[in-house]
Amino acid sequence: MEAPTGSRRTPAPEERQRDAERTRRQLLTAALEVFAAKGYAGARVQDIADRAGVNKRLINYYFGGKEGLYRALRSEWLSREAEFATPDLSISDLTVRYLHEVLANPQSIRLVLWHGLADGDETPPEQSEDLSDLYRRRELGELSADLDPASIMLAMMGMVMAPVTLPHIVRQLFGVEPGSAEFEARYGEQLRLITSRLAAPGGAGTPEGVVR
Repeated sequence: MEAPTGSRRTPAPEERQRDAERTRRQLLTAALEVFAAKGYAGARVQDIADRAGVNKRLINYYFGGKEGLYRALRSEWLSREAEFATPDLSISDLTVRYLHEVLANPQSIRLVLWHGLADGDETPPEQSEDLSDLYRRRELGELSADLDPASIMLAMMGMVMAPVTLPHIVRQLFGVEPGSAEFEARYGEQLRLITSRLAAPGGAGTPEGVVR
């Protein structure tokens, strides 16, 4: 017998896989927007599903709930970070790379800010920051021996995140929008100069011709 006209065809496995990947991507994009706007505690699963245009039960199906979705976003950031923050870069180049990433994806930084403002039980626990690369750089002379890697990490994070956390101050000081190419070029070059002066005398990070 011939199949009835208009009957539905069973999707091939590769089609189902593409649909699943598309749904996961829609949920991750929507979750980033909602978490960035409302924080983890204020984000509702229904809001994320509505923004993604899918049934909210799919959040449990693909991620095991809101916490799993949050952790998936964290994993995406770590994967992206591993691609642009390679250990062969100088500390100055690394700082400028982070600045570019922050300006291109400010929502990721807003997640960090919400996390800092929330009570400890309102947000999934984060992994501790890894200072091993900064200790390595200090041993190589790229950081002066009297500099504390933890303090340097905090200072660098503050400098890089400032355009997102203080956009109004950027406008007052620089007269341009923090997301503009003009600001990124000017501020990035200054961050490069500032961080280059963290090196030990004669170390790898000391710019040519600079007397310390």
